[in-house]
Amino acid sequence: MTGIKASWFGLLGVLFFISAAFLGGQQFSNYSHISQLISESYAIGTPYGLQLRYLGFLPSGIFITAFAFYAARALPKSAFAKFGFAGLGIFYGIATIIVSLFPCDKGCDKELVDPSISQLIHNLTGLLTYIIVPICLLILGIIARKWTNGKYVSYLGIACGLTAILFVAILSSDLNSKVVGLYQRIIEGAILVWIVVCSFYLRKLGKKR
Repeated sequence: MTGIKASWFGLLGVLFFISAAFLGGQQFSNYSHISQLISESYAIGTPYGLQLRYLGFLPSGIFITAFAFYAARALPKSAFAKFGFAGLGIFYGIATIIVSLFPCDKGCDKELVDPSISQLIHNLTGLLTYIIVPICLLILGIIARKWTNGKYVSYLGIACGLTAILFVAILSSDLNSKVVGLYQRIIEGAILVWIVVCSFYLRKLGKKR
């Protein structure tokens, strides 16, 4: 039953995140998912930023936090699994809640010219997310080899973790790149894809018990 709950929370978290990220761009006629950051779509002063934060990203963060908590309980106990899911829950789930409550300034000024407290909290949270979560994903991918029929979850976790680490390095090397939005979405996509696959794995595991 715990695995089924984790599965639902994971899938809902991903659904809310992707929906909010997509709809955020629709409020602008010239918004580019390739060149602009996701945060720019719900920044302070955007037309539907408040709705996107509180009806999209914030619920997503809550669901993903719950996913990590329940997944850790449903899967074989180990220090590495506990660390991996704790990192995912705190630095992706709770972090998504924090950046929803503390959005960046309009345009998400990358040069940090007179930033607000909200912008600083937003940036620090995002920085911790991109440093810690890919490593947690890699750890979960490695430990998943020991789960029942978990090889595909393991291989994908390792692949997604390494992909996220690579693109975090690329993204951080040039925040003014014309494809910065694409880099960010590849990182986010790697994390979300693994959550979806792990959610379906947990659903299958839960039905067998």
